[in-house]
Amino acid sequence: MFGFFENEQTKKVKSHLLNLAALAKADGHIDEREMNFIVSVGRKNGMRAGEVRDIVANSNTGALIIPDNDSERFDQIFDLVDMMLADGIVDENEMDFCVGMAGKLGFRQAIVGVLVRKISMGVRDGLPREQIKEDTQSFLSQNSQAN
Repeated sequence: MFGFFENEQTKKVKSHLLNLAALAKADGHIDEREMNFIVSVGRKNGMRAGEVRDIVANSNTGALIIPDNDSERFDQIFDLVDMMLADGIVDENEMDFCVGMAGKLGFRQAIVGVLVRKISMGVRDGLPREQIKEDTQSFLSQNSQAN
């Protein structure tokens, strides 16, 4: 019954957490660093750790809710890529999941692989999130003008 009263922002956050959980499970298990990452994203969005763990435990349910602006779409793909890198091992299934999610989030299919790699390289190089966001937005705008 509680779900009936959820606002749109809560639904978006839960959808994002479900996506993160699905990515974490792409290699067959959720390790502690991945779970901690998901919990930190939930906390950043006003949720308690127990709520987040419940969402992850029941992560086989729920529908993808696409953010309605570019900034939120970027934040979601950034978090997915950041979590993919959390355990230090990039599994092919995880990479495929991130690329697929970038497409589902509305990024053009022709550039999603490059987008995920650009974000991955920025995270690995220790660049601040905002710098990666600016660089990526520049890349996206150049690519949209090229077509």
